[in-house]
Amino acid sequence: MKKTVLTAAVAALALGVAACDSTSRDAGNNATDVNATETEAGNDIDNAAADANAVSTTENALDSIGDAAANTASDVGNAASDAANSVSNAVD
Repeated sequence: MKKTVLTAAVAALALGVAACDSTSRDAGNNATDVNATETEAGNDIDNAAADANAVSTTENALDSIGDAAANTASDVGNAASDAANSVSNAVD
C-alpha cells in the first residue's frame, strides 16, 4: 500500500512540475511576442516619420522651384521695363 501511495505522490508531483514548465514556456513566448510587437510598432512609427520628412522635403523643393520660376518671370519683366526706359531716355 505504501508503494502505491508513494507512486501516486510522485506521479502527482511530476504532473505539477510539467504544468509549471509549460506555464513558464508560455510566459516566455508571450514576452517574446510582446517584444516583437513593440519593435514592429516602433519600426512603423520610424517609417511613418521618415515618410513625413520625405513629403516635407518634396514640398520644400517644389516651393523652391516655384520661387525660382517667379523670380525668373520678375527678372524678365524688369529687363523689359529697363529696356523700355532706356529707349524712352534715349528719345528724350
